[in-house]
Amino acid sequence: MGRAKKEKTMNKRIKELAIEAGMYVDLDGKPYPKRMAAEGCEVAYKKFAELIVRECCDLVREIDAMEIRKHFGVE
Repeated sequence: MGRAKKEKTMNKRIKELAIEAGMYVDLDGKPYPKRMAAEGCEVAYKKFAELIVRECCDLVREIDAMEIRKHFGVE
């Protein structure tokens, strides 16, 4: 798979995770919080980060995944 293909795939997945975390994604594919108070933004960014960590953990060996989750405080 070429670099351009990998970047498109990655960007699509990041977009999906951002939406799952409760964020909007602009036309350039950049995620940002929906119109919400500061607390809501913090929750959305935290959820987005957790989803990315979980996605990474799903791609590595189990022992590595436990260490990654522990490092980032994701259960």
